Amino acid sequence: MSKMDCWTKDKLQAELKALQDLKYQKFHSSLLPGVQNIIGVRMPLIRKLAKEVLRGDWQAYLNTEVSKKNTYYEEDIIQALLIGTSKLSLPERHAYIKAFVPKINNWAVCDLFCSTLKEAQRYPQEYWQMLMPYFNSTNAYDLRFASVMLLNHFTGDEFVEEALKLLAAIKHEDYYVKMGIAWAISIFYIKQPQLTLKLIKQNNLDDFTHNKAIQKIRESFRVSNEDKEMLNRFKR
Repeated sequence: MSKMDCWTKDKLQAELKALQDLKYQKFHSSLLPGVQNIIGVRMPLIRKLAKEVLRGDWQAYLNTEVSKKNTYYEEDIIQALLIGTSKLSLPERHAYIKAFVPKINNWAVCDLFCSTLKEAQRYPQEYWQMLMPYFNSTNAYDLRFASVMLLNHFTGDEFVEEALKLLAAIKHEDYYVKMGIAWAISIFYIKQPQLTLKLIKQNNLDDFTHNKAIQKIRESFRVSNEDKEMLNRFKR
């Protein structure tokens, strides 16, 4: 597609539908139970289209659509990419993040969004403060967002102890919240094994999350066989 000065919801949807792969739609839908708004576009093509949008008036499009919830899955992915990769001031990006997070309704959009927000590594204190309210939320994907942001951007010495406390304090019955916590703990174990082992020994996580964290650590190629055997003793 050639450069376009103005992007609208209708134009973007038309481009996405032109890229539809019905076999991929069926496959990808199986990975996202309950998500009904998938067109079926492969990720490399979505990324390519997002770059096209960035060459046009992407901000006018995003200002109009970022808070709307009646969007296709692929639109949400493109919006996540625009927010994470565009040239914005820190306050502008944080405003878009706060507008976008409430519309997240699946793990794939959530996790891609978190991995795209690489600016958090340049401004860790500012992002840390921005994340704190999400840990007090009762919304499943607010908590998943906060947890996955920690594993992507806050595993260093400065934040590890507080980050582990935050993860251990989350109480929510949603499967994807629990899996996000377990995944985060497994990454913290790889990066910060001593402090994370202390958490595993002493935590008050529910049994499912506790055991999943150990399972994910033991599945990692970056953990020694000795550590895997030792961790197995802490399964409930």
